Amino acid sequence: MHIERENNMDNQVAIEVKNVTKSFRIRYYVELKQGKELKEKMLFWKRNRYENRIVLDDVSFTIKRGEAVGLVGKNGCGKSTTLKMLTRIIYPDSGSIIMHGRVSSLIELGAGFHPDMTGRENIYTNASIFGLTKKEIDERLNDIIDFSELGQYIDNPVRTYSSGMYMRLAFSVAINVDADILLVDEILAVGDANFQTKCFNKIREIKGQGTTIVIVSHSLGQIEQICDKSIWIKDGKIEREGDPKSVHLEYLDYMNNERMDEEERARVKQQRIESGLEDENRFGTGNVRCNNIKLLDDNGEEQGMFKCGGNMTVQFDYHVNNPIENAIIGVKINRIDGVYVYGTDTRIDKFKNFEIKEDGMVSLTFTDMPLIKGQYYIDISIEYSEGLPEDYLKHAAKFEIVSNLEDMGIALVSHKWDVSKIR
Repeated sequence: MHIERENNMDNQVAIEVKNVTKSFRIRYYVELKQGKELKEKMLFWKRNRYENRIVLDDVSFTIKRGEAVGLVGKNGCGKSTTLKMLTRIIYPDSGSIIMHGRVSSLIELGAGFHPDMTGRENIYTNASIFGLTKKEIDERLNDIIDFSELGQYIDNPVRTYSSGMYMRLAFSVAINVDADILLVDEILAVGDANFQTKCFNKIREIKGQGTTIVIVSHSLGQIEQICDKSIWIKDGKIEREGDPKSVHLEYLDYMNNERMDEEERARVKQQRIESGLEDENRFGTGNVRCNNIKLLDDNGEEQGMFKCGGNMTVQFDYHVNNPIENAIIGVKINRIDGVYVYGTDTRIDKFKNFEIKEDGMVSLTFTDMPLIKGQYYIDISIEYSEGLPEDYLKHAAKFEIVSNLEDMGIALVSHKWDVSKIR
């Protein structure tokens, strides 16, 4: 077993995990009744034993400097264990982990807080755990307090804080230490809605500054918005790593399959084959199948080219093999290089839950599209409940935006220059 932290930031690799194995000792025992200890021990002696449960089995991966990576998988697969080993809360049984640079973790927020100390005093204590000197903490103190929005409460004992105040202070400390590597575990839902947005934007800002980020989250949408790569851990091994959207679709397909019994799996497998779902760009059960996808202009004519600032309607039919409840219909726009431009669905747009019982048609019109000229793909989906795909079709349609403008980026933002004061 080997785990260390290096400060040589000339290396293009930020995190190196090599052949890491981690197991935990699980004890099985029988609660003995008073007066029957000897008899119970003789009858159930095999149950009073330990078992080593392997959580991670010979796992290896590397993360480059400035890269944001999401760890996904069902509960118990080893995601959080991996993150805790990266932050050195626990250590591997074998293998090596090398971290290049200063590490900050948003795992057990406020673990170093003392309840009888004030918020200000706990800032100094907690920030020193991350390796900051007193001078460095002094320089960041106002930024930490301002971000936490605690104001006059900062000099009150932490034991008087609400849970939300406590978490906000801990988050504020962790993201203001100027770390080279930031480790995040299911904590992006801190405080109220406004503060959550503030935290999410701060994570994006930190990424933009070149910080390496590793996130564990069940919110796949959050990972897709932040991360360059996802690593799917299944039963202690890496099942797949790569582009977040592609990895997540396969993971959701697997989770969908897991909730079915054997007979239903066989039926869905046959249904997938008959529905033409055995395609690397298509995922889902096949209970509903999308087809006849069209991109239409204002005259209802099918087009592959649209003007910047114009309208575009996405239209497709769907065929029902088996009715589904709690249906969600979604459309995403991706630039040709894979950049996630925009996505919406009926849940986001506040539609009530509905059931799809028979064949039908869906259309969604994008008005005044402010996209910069370039080529884009449309993804369409019909999902069940919380994002489990019935039919998800990547690259369902391709279109091009044309414009005489030379603006750069993704979206055209209205603006007005005033150069009259330039001398």
